[in-house]
Amino acid sequence: MKIATGIMGIMLGLLVLLQSCAIGAGSSLTGDQAMADSGGIGMVAGFLLFVGGAFSFGLPLIGGIVFVIAALLAFMGADHFPDLKIWGVLSLALAVIAISAWRSGRKVKAAPSGVPGSVEG
Repeated sequence: MKIATGIMGIMLGLLVLLQSCAIGAGSSLTGDQAMADSGGIGMVAGFLLFVGGAFSFGLPLIGGIVFVIAALLAFMGADHFPDLKIWGVLSLALAVIAISAWRSGRKVKAAPSGVPGSVEG
C-alpha cells in the first residue's frame, strides 16, 4: 500500500504542478492577478504532493502529514482555481491511505514473529 500511495502521490504532484504552472503563466500574461496567485498556491500544493509521495515509501506518517498540508493549501487557493478542490480531496484521500499504511506497518512490527524456535533478544 505504501508503494501505491507513493506512486500516486508523485504522479498527482507532477500533474498538479504542471497544470498550476500553466494556469499561473497564462494568468500572468492576461493580467488576472488573483488567478495567478491561485496558480502559485497550486504549484506549492503540487510540489508538496510530490514530496508526500516520496515520503510515503519509507515514512508514510510524514507523507500523510505532507498530504494534509498540501490539501489545506489546495483548498485555500480554490476560490479562483476550482480544480484545486479536486486536488485537495485527492490529497486528503492519499493522506488517509498513507496514515493507514503507517498504522498497519506498526501493527505488523508489534506482533510477535510466531516462528517456533526463534529466540527473542
